[in-house]
Amino acid sequence: MNPLAELRYFFTALGYFTRVPVPRWVGFEPAWLNAAARYFPLVGALVGALAALVYLVALRVFPPGVAVLLSMGATLVATGAFHEDGLADCCDAFGGGYTREDVLRIMHDSRIGAFGAIGLVVALMLKWQTLASLPPMRAAALMIAGHAASRACAISYLVSLDYVRAEGKAKPVAQRMGAGALLCASVFGLPWLFWPAWPDWRAGVASLAVLAVLRYLLGRYFVKRIGGYTGDCLGFAQQVFELALYLVGLAWISF
Repeated sequence: MNPLAELRYFFTALGYFTRVPVPRWVGFEPAWLNAAARYFPLVGALVGALAALVYLVALRVFPPGVAVLLSMGATLVATGAFHEDGLADCCDAFGGGYTREDVLRIMHDSRIGAFGAIGLVVALMLKWQTLASLPPMRAAALMIAGHAASRACAISYLVSLDYVRAEGKAKPVAQRMGAGALLCASVFGLPWLFWPAWPDWRAGVASLAVLAVLRYLLGRYFVKRIGGYTGDCLGFAQQVFELALYLVGLAWISF
């Protein structure tokens, strides 16, 4: 393993998924994106840490609802709403398309339709209300776990599904991921589910089980509708997984 190359891959992942400036010496080659995929969950953990920091600082001045909204705004600015865009595109495509060709055509359209707008609003509102209902330290822990683990689960589709576009912005990423790279991504993304701020280790196990079931169901749905996945599908999946983790966290303390 070349440490300099791995550092370059990390910065490539950071620059691709966020608007954080990266050192000029890193450069950019599309071929690096597939190797950089193993670091996507680590980037997610950093985005989650930003959300948690903004939330905890804002909580000293504002009520929980406002603090959560500020933290969500910070992550949207930091990522350029990268995954939320995939969520909206998929809602429009799967909601309004009947044939495979229709779905891919609508998904490629940059304009947002009714399904996309509704899906985006519902997802953001659910995140807001769920996190605002949690105790502060638990909400902060879930922000980091949600951003990291959801990305690890989303990129696992690179192992099992086919990329269905001949070209596309995710094409350089969408080469088959090896078992070693997936293991690395899992190490960066999944242990956050067992962070001590959780009530007990069973909450992490329950979250993993929910992620596994959702991953299977979404994967089957993608294959049934379009024969595989696109970059928008990965963004859609990440948002679904993140929201599911927040809901599991809230449900866990409610019982």
